[in-house]
Amino acid sequence: MNEPVTLAQPDLDEIGPPATPLLRRLLASSTAGYLLAFDILLIAFFSLVSHGHVFASWENAESMMGNAAEGLLLALGLTIMLSAGIFDLSLGANLILSSVAGAVLLQHLVLAGAQSVSAGDAILAAVACIVAGAIFGLVNGLIITVIGVNSLIATLGTLGIGTGIALVVTSGSDISGLPASLQTDFALKQVFRIPLPALIAVVLTVVLWAVLKYTRYGMRTLAIGSNRAAAEYSGLRVTRHLISLAMLGGALAGAAGFIDIARFGATNTGGHTLDALNAATAVVIGGTALMGGRASMFGTLWGIVLTSVLLDGLIVLNVQSFYQQIATGAILIAAVATDRIRAARRV
Repeated sequence: MNEPVTLAQPDLDEIGPPATPLLRRLLASSTAGYLLAFDILLIAFFSLVSHGHVFASWENAESMMGNAAEGLLLALGLTIMLSAGIFDLSLGANLILSSVAGAVLLQHLVLAGAQSVSAGDAILAAVACIVAGAIFGLVNGLIITVIGVNSLIATLGTLGIGTGIALVVTSGSDISGLPASLQTDFALKQVFRIPLPALIAVVLTVVLWAVLKYTRYGMRTLAIGSNRAAAEYSGLRVTRHLISLAMLGGALAGAAGFIDIARFGATNTGGHTLDALNAATAVVIGGTALMGGRASMFGTLWGIVLTSVLLDGLIVLNVQSFYQQIATGAILIAAVATDRIRAARRV
């Protein structure tokens, strides 16, 4: 008779005593603590060396938080997918295609040249972006689970397909002239002087952390990442669960797409090529395991802060863009190397 299979105990960096206050959770793992300290040092450095200390201005902070909001949504999706062993390279393409879907809908809902949009139409556009992103994720999930294609290869393929579809729909040119009220009433709206998109992204970080820690869905996600074969043997519906994770990650990319068109009043089909790289850098350096079974939502938050501060600081110092790519790539390699060392120590 076969011996019963016991699922490997998933490892979630933030898990601690139930009574631990939420603020302490932000610093619960050593990785998150180190990242926060490094973020503070990096902010201090760029504030001191930037001309006229412009990096320390609130206007620059607002811009940086807007960029970080999009990056954080993508990174949160990648975190929850990686915790189950799925890697998604198509996040940037998903954002682009989702933003095109929302922009096309707005063109049909709003008169040409109109500078304002009703709350109902704006919500419909946001829903269109999120649904388009979820459908993109569904396609990824089906290719990975039903067809059995490795997630890296599958999402590399859909990266090209998604970007190509966006270019076909827009005829290779960006959709511009979207109502300015999208910026004033959403993208630039502030709550306690924090841009609304950034606040929403932080709230979602807390929500997804709670999902991973306190719900069966989260525990199943980590169990699948720890040992997929054992999870299947124990009766978990792994295929359906992985598809739902891919759709969740896609929906978050779609939300980032809506924030993008709201901030700039136009699509950016030629941009976002490094979004997946930046998200992966933040997620891995934040402590989420590449092979699954361990996730750190707050580590991802501090990782996004680090990449955002670094890229914005280099721009303020007038460092050319290709050096920014070199810096991001180097950080990613260092993060992966650290992850491998951490994994070896656990053996």
